[in-house]
Amino acid sequence: MKPTKHNYSILRQICNLIPRNLVPKLAKKHKVDKQCRSFSAWSHVVTQIYSQHAHSLSLNDVADTLHNHSGALKSIRGATPPSRNALSHANRNRNADMAEELFWSVLSHMQTAHSQFGFDSKYCALPRRFKRTVYAIDSSTIQLVANCVTWAKHRRRKAAAKCHMQLNLQSFLPQFAIVKAANTHDSTEAQTLCANLKDGEIALFDKAYIDFKHLSHLDSRGVFWVTRSKDNMNYKVMGQQTEPKGNIIKDELVLLTGIKSNTAYSEPIRLVTADVEVNKKMKTMTFMTNNKTWAPTSICDLYQCRWGVEVFFKQIKQTLQLADFLGHNENAVRWQIWMALLTYVLIRYVGFLGKWTGSFARLFTLLRGVTFDRFEIFSVLKICSDSRAGPRTIATPEQIYLPGFI
Repeated sequence: MKPTKHNYSILRQICNLIPRNLVPKLAKKHKVDKQCRSFSAWSHVVTQIYSQHAHSLSLNDVADTLHNHSGALKSIRGATPPSRNALSHANRNRNADMAEELFWSVLSHMQTAHSQFGFDSKYCALPRRFKRTVYAIDSSTIQLVANCVTWAKHRRRKAAAKCHMQLNLQSFLPQFAIVKAANTHDSTEAQTLCANLKDGEIALFDKAYIDFKHLSHLDSRGVFWVTRSKDNMNYKVMGQQTEPKGNIIKDELVLLTGIKSNTAYSEPIRLVTADVEVNKKMKTMTFMTNNKTWAPTSICDLYQCRWGVEVFFKQIKQTLQLADFLGHNENAVRWQIWMALLTYVLIRYVGFLGKWTGSFARLFTLLRGVTFDRFEIFSVLKICSDSRAGPRTIATPEQIYLPGFI
C-alpha cells in the first residue's frame, strides 16, 4: 500500500498552512520588503522552514539543495532559491522581529481555526484534578561558538543564546517566549514572562526565577505560583498548615525575616517539605507556594509536572536544527530560533489535522523523509500509523557467505 499521489509536495502543503497574505503584511510592517530584491520575504521564510525540516548544516547545503529543487520550490507561492550570499545577507540584516511576530500570528491563526489544537496532546504528567490553566516557566541555553559570537559571551570562553519559555501544559504549546543572549540571570526576565498571567492561573518555575518582589506582584494579581525554596532563605515558622503524613515531612506557614525579602514579600508563605522520586531515587525537597488550600501532595505533583517544559526543550533540540547555525550575529540566531519554533508548530498542526497519535519525533522524521515527494500529507500519516500493518516477513532466510567457509 502506497500513499495517495498529490499535485503538491509535502513542503508546499506544510508552508500553505501559513495564511497567504501574512508574510507580505509583516514584511511591510517591519520594513523587510525594502531590503528584498530577487530574494523575497516569503522565499526567506520558506527557506528557513526547509532548513529546519531538512536539518541543513550550512548555507551551501541550503542553497545547493533548493537550487536542485527550484521547480518544486517555485510552486510554493512563487518562492525562489537563494544564493549563499543572499541567504547570509537576509539572515544578518532582515529584522528578526518579523520572524517572532510571524510565529505568534500563525499560532493564533491555528488556535482560532481549531480551538482544540494542542489540547489533544497535553502533558501526560499534568494532574487531572487541576482545571485551571497551568504554565511551566523555564529557560534553555543554546550553545554558540565563543570566538565567532561576541554579542552572546557570558563567560570568558563560552557564548550562548537563551530561550525563556512560558509553556501551557494543557496544550503543550508556547504561550510566551523571549530569545536573547544568555548573559542575564533568569530572575530578571521573570516579570516579563509572567506579565500575561491572569487571576486564578498557576505558574510553575524553579529557584532561578525567584524574585520576592515579583512573587508579591503575582500574589496581588490572584496568580498562584509554585516553586522550590532557596537553601539560604531566612524565615520563621508561624504554624503548621496540615499534619504531615505519607511522604509529606512538613507543611508549614512561614514569614520571611531577611531585611530585603521581608520588605519585598511581607505575607505568609507556605513551605511543604516532602520525599519525592527523582530518577527512581527518593529525594527530600522543599516547595514554596502562595496557595493555602491545596493538599500538600497536590503542590508536590504540580511542581513535578514543571518537567514538561524540559520535555518541550528536549523535543525541539533533538528534532529541529538548533545545533548548527546559518549565521553568527544576533539577528541571524534569532531568525533561526523563531523559525524552529514555527516549524515545530506547523508540524504539530499537521499531526492534529491528521489525527496523529505517535510521538512528535517520529512525525518529524516521517515528513522529513518525503519533503519533496508529491504525496497527500495525511495519507502518509495514516499509512505509518496503521496498526494492522505488521512486520514484513521474508519467504526464504537470507544467508551470509564467507570466503573459505561452506
